[in-house]
Amino acid sequence: MSKFPNSPHRTSAAKWMTCCLLSVSYIAAAQQQAANRPTMVAGFPVNYSEDSVGTYTLPDPLKTNDGQKVTSAEVWTKKRRPEIVKLFEESQFGKMPGRPTDMHFNVFDKETPALNGKATRKQVTVYFTKDTADHKMNLVIYTPAAATKPVPLLMNISFIAYNQLIDDPGLMVGNVWNKEGQRVKADKPTPFGKMNVEQFIDAGFGFATVYYGDIEPDFKDGIKHGIRSLYLKPGQTQTAPDEWGAIAAWGWGLSRAMDYFETDKSIDSKRVALQGASRLGKTVLWAGAHDPRYKVIIASISGEGGAALSRRNYGETIQHISDPSRYLYQFAPKYHDYAANVNSLPVDGHMLVALIAPRPLLLQTGSTDYWSDPKGEFLAAVAAAPVYKLFKEKGPETAVMPAAGDTSLLMNELGYFMHDGGHSVLPVDWTHIISYMKKYL
Repeated sequence: MSKFPNSPHRTSAAKWMTCCLLSVSYIAAAQQQAANRPTMVAGFPVNYSEDSVGTYTLPDPLKTNDGQKVTSAEVWTKKRRPEIVKLFEESQFGKMPGRPTDMHFNVFDKETPALNGKATRKQVTVYFTKDTADHKMNLVIYTPAAATKPVPLLMNISFIAYNQLIDDPGLMVGNVWNKEGQRVKADKPTPFGKMNVEQFIDAGFGFATVYYGDIEPDFKDGIKHGIRSLYLKPGQTQTAPDEWGAIAAWGWGLSRAMDYFETDKSIDSKRVALQGASRLGKTVLWAGAHDPRYKVIIASISGEGGAALSRRNYGETIQHISDPSRYLYQFAPKYHDYAANVNSLPVDGHMLVALIAPRPLLLQTGSTDYWSDPKGEFLAAVAAAPVYKLFKEKGPETAVMPAAGDTSLLMNELGYFMHDGGHSVLPVDWTHIISYMKKYL
């Protein structure tokens, strides 16, 4: 059975080609999760018992660095929020650079009828430098053919090339990174299904996606091939302790996608939602925190390093995710300093969630995704709710966790939904995501 990206037993092959954005059957997902509850990962024990979570105290998102209580949206926006962004930059993700001066776009597929005439398709190459041979990403964009004005849109970041993700014979065959760290043609089928783009078109939304490996490959030495290599100092081969990791690089690429959307008259760039899953759920949280142009954020199964509380000793922890044998390259190197003493980390998942306020944020989880700690994500939403309340926006009002399938918190500005299943985005999730977009875009 194929493993999802947050499985503790991921292989390099699973990392590059896994697409948890797509649905698998509930039974398969449940069996997957039951089989993936090891007691030891990267030499560290793993806890799946609430009795062994331990006690912890979360940093107060509404207390400034100098100890002042935040009591207004204005103080949050002008003082506390910038403090928290800086803390995340220094301790977890690293700081992103801005828009590159020489970035330019090539729309090489314009206004093409697609999806049985329902949609209009564009394919766009975003070049990050003057040189068109390297450092670029490809976007595909579908908008409703019947649209008479700019449309709202979902921007998705994917684990596979868009020609593998979408059933459309007119798509350019992209490139992906294979398990040997080589860039190869994405001309082979994946073990995962296709994205149903028509569900967005039918609802009046556009849909766009990008392959994350276009921005930077997802392996330890990916920096040599990715966008971060352009920002290394002469003689530098690895990032400094507080410099950006791969998650920040992928998030940076999402801001470059928004740069393009602002030039496209068919897209209402002020009404764009951003969605990603697993490590790309972490990515959209950090991208959304960093780029307020994205109006709605949908973080699916983001887990440790995303919305889940790091101070909860449950499932994956900083010790597991930041071990140099695993995924330290996805974060600022300094993140590993907190592996043995998580309570010294100046931030936690609830503060990342709070950075999205007052914009709508939906946290989507799975009931048997123990490794990613769906309860930890819910409790992060509870702890972030007071920040949303400053803006008179609604989040969870109690720490009573909803059952799988319960939609009572789904439509809050700070929304939460847990499907009955594992580390995946199921058809029911896409249905709810579209409903959420209808309300907030």
